[in-house]
Amino acid sequence: MFNTGFGLLFVVVNFILVLIAYRQFGKTGLMVWIAISTILANIQVLKGIEIFGMHATLGNTLYGSIFLATDILSEKYGYNEAKRSVYLGFFSAIVLLITMQMALVFVPLDDPFALLVQESFELIFSFSGRIVLASLVAYYTSQLLDIAIYRRIKEKLSDDRFLWVRNNVSTLLSQAIDTIIFVSIAFIGMPYNLFDIMITTYILKLIIAVLDTPFLYIAKRISPIID
Repeated sequence: MFNTGFGLLFVVVNFILVLIAYRQFGKTGLMVWIAISTILANIQVLKGIEIFGMHATLGNTLYGSIFLATDILSEKYGYNEAKRSVYLGFFSAIVLLITMQMALVFVPLDDPFALLVQESFELIFSFSGRIVLASLVAYYTSQLLDIAIYRRIKEKLSDDRFLWVRNNVSTLLSQAIDTIIFVSIAFIGMPYNLFDIMITTYILKLIIAVLDTPFLYIAKRISPIID
């Protein structure tokens, strides 16, 4: 029960931070947020929790905030800027992968604390090759799909009355593809029920996607201090 209440607070705090980044720094702030969140989500995903009676990973909230940021970019700056942010997030994930794998190779000092840090680094950053591949492919595909769907809907329904349609349809469809790709690559051939994993993961992403709608409306009315 604690995780559910605190999880909702965590979602709101992340979305507020997206708005602060946009208010203070405009599109640059959103792109920085996407880069940071891509890195942190790949770390947080290692922590398993139970929320809404389901087993989940912690990275879903930060990952969901990336879709809010790209939707704000799509809405206020257009498709090309949103696409640039996707490339930036993908590059950030590659940087995390390369630099931390190289960091693990260094021989630590022969003292208890340094050895403990090395063990912790190995535990956190020794990602499975399949998990990394699944994460990268799912991110790249779903994010590009999200901004493409958003653009297509905006061409047909450009009025602000349909802002919630652009936001929710693009995010929910792309998150579904994200879930299918990630679970299929990461867990196929393993003794897991892939369908159950997909359903529970997508339900959490759906909840986060719906909750971000009011924040997109707020962002629509915000004028950045620096843009």
